[in-house]
Amino acid sequence: MAKRISKKAKKYVKQNYKSIATFLAVVILILALTILITYLIKPQIIINLFNAVEREYYNYVKNYYYDSEDDDPSGINGETVSPIPEGELAEITGADLSIHFLELGNKYTGDCTLIKVGENTEVLIDAGSRKSSATTITSYVQQYCTDGVLEYVIATHAHQDHIAGFVGNNSGNSKTGVLYQFKVQTLIQFSLHNTNSVIYNEYVSAVEYLKTQGTTVYDAKECWYEQNGAKKSYVLDEAGNISLNLLYNYYYENQTDDENDYSVCTLLTQKIGGVENNYLFTGDLEKKGEEYLVKNNNLPECVLYKGGHHGSKTSSTDGLLSRIKPKYVAVCCCAGATEYTDNNQNTFPTQAFIDRVSKYTDKIYVTTLCTDYDKGEYQSMNGNIVFYYGKKESEDEASLKLWCSNNTTILKDTDWFKNNRTWGG
Repeated sequence: MAKRISKKAKKYVKQNYKSIATFLAVVILILALTILITYLIKPQIIINLFNAVEREYYNYVKNYYYDSEDDDPSGINGETVSPIPEGELAEITGADLSIHFLELGNKYTGDCTLIKVGENTEVLIDAGSRKSSATTITSYVQQYCTDGVLEYVIATHAHQDHIAGFVGNNSGNSKTGVLYQFKVQTLIQFSLHNTNSVIYNEYVSAVEYLKTQGTTVYDAKECWYEQNGAKKSYVLDEAGNISLNLLYNYYYENQTDDENDYSVCTLLTQKIGGVENNYLFTGDLEKKGEEYLVKNNNLPECVLYKGGHHGSKTSSTDGLLSRIKPKYVAVCCCAGATEYTDNNQNTFPTQAFIDRVSKYTDKIYVTTLCTDYDKGEYQSMNGNIVFYYGKKESEDEASLKLWCSNNTTILKDTDWFKNNRTWGG
């Protein structure tokens, strides 16, 4: 019976194959037109569909082609680092060293890092993401910079999401920008740039204002070659245990089409007995810049790494990560914001970034989450992220601790991650 049906089916197909082929072609054409029309009217629907398919593919590949965690607890399935002790807000002001990754008060991605050493030394690296961020940054920094003096300010490169907060807005006869609100002793800035944007020129005006107030201004190249009084290493505490060290970037003195690769790169080193803790900051350095950074500097393993370029797919390359082997990673971004792309996998922090970093640590923290970019809606993910070296009165020794203004949930345990990313993929 089955054989007779099979023969009849084959005969029918043979006699009508042109009609069947035409029917299938029409169906495919209708589907293609439906997808095209939907994309033109509601592009996000199609983008979300393809992202969902891509995520399912990642999960399929991970389940069938990667070793289990039992077989391979590290490597491609992700390295697990011991949890960092949770700190307390009250301890931070008295800490020997604290490193703060700031939220910036809007839906946009940007960088701003405050480093505080002891009672009276502060370093501010960048001030993004928009002019309106200036008041948010100033309010936060004033909690720790109580004398109104920033000993060192670093502007890594000339993009808006790193310098707009330095400029701020006009407020009556005054300006809200960080460079106008604090006295700055030393400013270290990028050596080269391509842009001639409005925000860049406003930044230049702010720097000129600083000079009239007695600020010493160097560029990174001067620091590296120790020209005109600049140094490549600045000691930040009286005991000489904590230093800010300028790393050599090939693009301090060579042109590139990518503004990000002009980024000023620094290594903060803390000596504790016979041990060193190293903390790395690379601005928005991209793949080529990272290659030169690894080639031209004797980079150590790092306790903490500020995820390069907000967790983009073009930074935090294997070459850099294999050298520094970070234990903890802080990402300054508005996670999931479609500011630069509608491709979900490439919104910050990207899937490619996570895949590479997961080989070394699962302790990744992110400042902010975008809930609806079009409506300008956002909320804290971890919030303001603070790594600090301190102790309670009841503790015999200081240790590295973590405090976040919202929570200390690692990235891979967040709802956003579970819905948008895969681990070890």
